[in-house]
Amino acid sequence: MHVISRKTLRAFWERHPDSKTALVRWFKIVRNTQFANFDDLRATFPSADKVNEWIVFNIGGNKVRLIASIHFNRSKIYVRHVLTHADYDRGEWKR
Repeated sequence: MHVISRKTLRAFWERHPDSKTALVRWFKIVRNTQFANFDDLRATFPSADKVNEWIVFNIGGNKVRLIASIHFNRSKIYVRHVLTHADYDRGEWKR
């Protein structure tokens, strides 16, 4: 799948260096896998959830939440937010 944009991941791990390994691993898996639908995605990422139109990934032992819009038909993942668990719980990303 084509991930747009890795820059968002890099910006997060520069602020939170302990998340880099987990985010790089997520990126490599997603980049090298074609997901036909949400069920295919869940086979690889069982903790991924749908929240309205977004897909939320729990990364790094649930310390990081990655929120993405996925277009399975075009093989594109748009990274919208990468947040700490605490920031995610505040819910401001939903606005």
